Amino acid sequence: MTLQYSETHGYDIAVVGSGTAGLVAGLRAAELGYSVAVLEKAPKERQGGHTRFSESFRVPSVGTDLEQYGYEFAVDDYAEEDFYRDIMSQTSGKADEDLTTTLVENAGETVEWLTAAGVDWRMEPLAVGYTAARTWFDGEKYVETLTATAEEEGADFWFETEAAALHRAPTGEIDGIGARTPDGQIEFDVDAVILAAGDYGSSDEKRVRYYGPGYDEMNVRGSRYNTGEALVMAESAGANLVGQWGGAHMALIDAASPDVEGGANRVDGYQYGVILNDHGERFVDEGEDARAHTYAKFGRKIFEQPNHVGFIVLDSKAHDLVRATGPSDPVQADDFEDLLAEIGCGAPASGVETIRDFNAACDPNGFDPKTLDGNNTDGLNTEKSNWAIPIDEPPYFAYAVTGGITFSFGGVKTDTEASVIDTRDGSIPGLFAAGNSTGGLFYDNYPGGTAQTNAAVYGKIAAESTDAYIQS
Repeated sequence: MTLQYSETHGYDIAVVGSGTAGLVAGLRAAELGYSVAVLEKAPKERQGGHTRFSESFRVPSVGTDLEQYGYEFAVDDYAEEDFYRDIMSQTSGKADEDLTTTLVENAGETVEWLTAAGVDWRMEPLAVGYTAARTWFDGEKYVETLTATAEEEGADFWFETEAAALHRAPTGEIDGIGARTPDGQIEFDVDAVILAAGDYGSSDEKRVRYYGPGYDEMNVRGSRYNTGEALVMAESAGANLVGQWGGAHMALIDAASPDVEGGANRVDGYQYGVILNDHGERFVDEGEDARAHTYAKFGRKIFEQPNHVGFIVLDSKAHDLVRATGPSDPVQADDFEDLLAEIGCGAPASGVETIRDFNAACDPNGFDPKTLDGNNTDGLNTEKSNWAIPIDEPPYFAYAVTGGITFSFGGVKTDTEASVIDTRDGSIPGLFAAGNSTGGLFYDNYPGGTAQTNAAVYGKIAAESTDAYIQS
């Protein structure tokens, strides 16, 4: 059905969404001299998509020529090839090689450009025990800063304006976009559209559709507005939907986290203890890899356990290594059964037996939390590969955790110029995309901090490709 519009506005470029991808695209397009309308579904006080609840980028600290970028890290040897290797390793080798190469080669200069745009970073290692570079930021402040900078460059922000339909001219190019507002349906006549509306993971219905029964109960860590309608809009215009639609970044989070928009709420340091389910059983290799390479997939494993819950158990010698940002405090006790009963485990006695068996299977030789130390268990159904040390020094600590979705992995197909590809494998003239609205990069797992980098790099590329398209 054709939408009827109450008013029409003319701009060179419309950007859909104002998370990192949309903010970067809008700012860069405005810098290049274009009139830009940024269409944001949320009200101003909730703008920013998942970026509003995010906190970090993963970036190289040196380029392929080993030249330092303009920023400085505590880690000085995380090169582009290291970044590339981490993406390919954590995605089981499924990530599109060209998209990945372009991402890592442009990450450093994009962070420098963002710094010049006023973003305030804390440059620190990715995590204790892992050699990778990460920039930390305050999500709300970051969104406000880039919005203000884009407005100073001339971009207009249209809040509570939900993109609803892409318009294609008889010759095939995108020449407009329709949107819903509280005052009715309006139209934007444009030369190009940049899709940066995020993913579909905040939709209860789509989580059940793509992940299975019960996923409507999963906590949403980020924005309530990322429900996927813009992807349906793009598909209706001919876009090819690709990637792992049954995959997502599902993090291990505090079980008492809010249902939606809770932000980080992580419990890091679980790798130095054990995780039990509600039956008192272990079900993952807690020491499989560094935290930054397991937290985004362990959330799903925990959510699929009985009652969607898990219990991290550590002793006093490991507890100082925990970083918990959720609303709950840990339970503390000198006795395992009391500890598990108080935290709410449905089978405390079974949990005690599991911990005793785990302790008996440990034979550590120089525990080192800063490396994959090789301390493994021997003789268990579910072995632990690293940091397997007995839980034997009271007081003991327990955290109740669950899985929370951060973002989903499916989206529109794009090339390295951020052009949207149709189902005939040709580009859609005048349609570009960036960030979590795209597919083809993340599969199975996720190297921590990479989504924001992806959004920024391809948001900037999308604006520059739009410039080239309009000028052609």
